[in-house]
Amino acid sequence: MEQVILVNENDVLTGTMEKMEAHERGILHRAFSVFIFNEQGEMLLQQRAVNKYHSGGLWTNSCCSHPRPGEDTQAAATRRLKEEMGFDTPLKKVFDFIYKASFENGLTEHEFDHVFVGYYNGVIDPDKKEVSNYAYHSMEKIETQMQAQPELFTAWFHIAFPKLMDWWKQNKPA
Repeated sequence: MEQVILVNENDVLTGTMEKMEAHERGILHRAFSVFIFNEQGEMLLQQRAVNKYHSGGLWTNSCCSHPRPGEDTQAAATRRLKEEMGFDTPLKKVFDFIYKASFENGLTEHEFDHVFVGYYNGVIDPDKKEVSNYAYHSMEKIETQMQAQPELFTAWFHIAFPKLMDWWKQNKPA
């Protein structure tokens, strides 16, 4: 059984819990989101596999998951990026935030989310059990599409993207 790290609002460890139980009970736990950009400044989006336990078929950031108990969060982000999208690239933590989102199937994501950014221009080889599609798009195109068709994107992406857009405007390559 996969375990998640329970934390308080300051990201201090308070225990561990089986992943599905944490999502059924809406307990705050540690997570991460990875945002990958190419040399054109476009963001890599993934479309979650339809059979995911929630938000299947929706578009979201390049990779997201939970560190395992005892695992460094950045190391976990690097591991999952390789597992889900099939490549390695250096990651840099840029900010974190807390969010809570409930889903139609009764599950609730309540996460202390560590946000990492990386740059990559090579081959992408996604795990088909995790990812049904992927695409690079400009930040402006993503913003426009999210306004026109918000139902196509995950709940956490709606929260994280504006924060990332603020970061990107300050840090995008010239």
